[in-house]
This record gives sequence, structure tokens and C-alpha cells, in this order.
Amino acid sequence: MSDTPLIGVLALQGDVREHLIALASADALARPVRRPEELAEVDGLVIPGGESTTMSKLAALFGMLEPLRARVRTGMPVYGTCAGMILLAEKILDPRSGQETVGGIDMIVRRNAFGRQNESFEAAIDVVGVDGGPVEGVFIRAPWVESVGADTEVIAEHDGHIVAVRQENALATSFHPELTGDHRMHALFVDMVRAVK
Repeated sequence: MSDTPLIGVLALQGDVREHLIALASADALARPVRRPEELAEVDGLVIPGGESTTMSKLAALFGMLEPLRARVRTGMPVYGTCAGMILLAEKILDPRSGQETVGGIDMIVRRNAFGRQNESFEAAIDVVGVDGGPVEGVFIRAPWVESVGADTEVIAEHDGHIVAVRQENALATSFHPELTGDHRMHALFVDMVRAVK
């Protein structure tokens, strides 16, 4: 039991339940995280999809922004999907007023780059480090990565745009793997957490 990592899902907004299910399927203990003291207990954290501006404002309101930044800076494994990817960026190209990021990945992200809600789509994505063929990527008002720094590894692209990256203990995808029933992205993250733990 001791090597089973405890992974939190930031539960301020977004598709929290689906991530909890996917993490449990990937052999992690998973729990929602809303407060700094809950964040302090977990070995890793998923920042889910949702609305990135709302999420950053709620994180500030709940006193979570600085504790999140501190844990990510000191190497806590973190995985951001869609809005979570935006929150992990060092820079947003077109931030909303008052929108802040947690940072952790040296990348510049463009919000809603793939279009509006009604332009959502699914695509098969080859991800470096994920065996067994492409993963099904669900893109909903998804961002893409405009550029990355020298230490950031691009692990997937779609239509010439970067849609998944990894930098040390941080992982981010434009798409929502928690919505597909394929838990290989979560298994990759659980392995990252286990390696640090």
C-alpha cells in the first residue's frame, strides 16, 4: 500500500469526478483538493479542465495560488489538462483581465486556440512515452502551446500544433483524457508521481 501515491485533483471547478475515477483506475489513491492543508498531504496534483480564468480567480480566493506555486516550484508532480495546461504555463498569449497562472512549465499557451465550444472535436494523438497506440484526444475549447523553452519536451502534436508537453515533474495536455475511458495518460502521470515518491 505504501507505494500507492496519493494524488489530488484541484476541485475548485471543472471535471473533477472524471479525473478521480481515471486516477483510481491507474492505481492511485485520489481525492479532491480545495484547501492548502489538503494540498500539503498529496504526492501529486491534477489540475482539471474547466474555465481557466474562473479557476485562477477561485484559486486566489481560496488561498490556493501561492501554496500551489510553492509546491510546483519545489518539484511536486503536477498534470494539467486543457484549462489546467493554461494554469501551468509561464505565459498566456491572450490572458483575461486578472488571470494568473501557477507556472511550472516553460511554455507560452494560446487560450481557446482550437475554437469555440461548438468546434469541439476528437482526434487520435500519438504521445511520446505512452505505449499501445494513439490516445483519443477530446478537445473542448482547447488551448495549444505556441512555443516551449529549452527544458520543455514536446510529447504530442496535432495539425502542426503542440498539444502535450512535459518538463521534469510537470505534464500538460490540451485535450481531456479523463473523458474517454482510456487511462494511459493518467497511468503515465501516476508513474511520474511514483518515481518522485
